[in-house]
Amino acid sequence: MRLMIVDDSNMIRTRISRVVQNGGIKGIVLAGLAKNGREALRLARATRPEVVTMDLTMPEMDGIECITELLRFDPKINILVVSALSDKSTAIQALKLGARGFVAKPFTDEELQMALLDVFDARQE
Repeated sequence: MRLMIVDDSNMIRTRISRVVQNGGIKGIVLAGLAKNGREALRLARATRPEVVTMDLTMPEMDGIECITELLRFDPKINILVVSALSDKSTAIQALKLGARGFVAKPFTDEELQMALLDVFDARQE
């Protein structure tokens, strides 16, 4: 299973990567890290990730626009929104667009692992 991490915060990208690699979630290969939606689209075309963690508030191209474009490119991509937004309506919009789950920042390692496992399980169905 190829995972792409999309977040404008290097700290968050590194943390998600560490949780995935050290968290005992088997079968995950890190396909790449992107700091905005534009970079994510380029990377997705090159690496074909099956699962994406997606921040919503980023420069150049935000998560909402990126989710739309990623799902247009590959409708089977499973997206887990990882966002600090207190505005729940944006998270709901992301889910309506096709994101498969949501984790609020700040998150614990366990919360992220559980959400990722849910998305991976949905991928297998």
